[in-house]
Amino acid sequence: MDAIQQQMLDTYRATRLGEVPPPLPGRHDWEAVRDARDHLRRGAAPARRPGGGKLRRAVNRLLGRRGEGGRGEPSPRTSHQVSPRP
Repeated sequence: MDAIQQQMLDTYRATRLGEVPPPLPGRHDWEAVRDARDHLRRGAAPARRPGGGKLRRAVNRLLGRRGEGGRGEPSPRTSHQVSPRP
């Protein structure tokens, strides 16, 4: 069931019970975005795991990736590459 079908069913039930119909889908989306933005501006930073970047750097270093949080050091696997003979 998609949002429109659910809206139609909820509106039908509310009409049958004499209640106020629910708001249209998406009606309060921007209000929710503004509330979330204001919440973050008040200093409620998203929770971060302590040391979360260390694991990412270690994995990138082992995989030989550069510029993705690692220090740009070649991994042990790539350091044994054979250079061309003179």
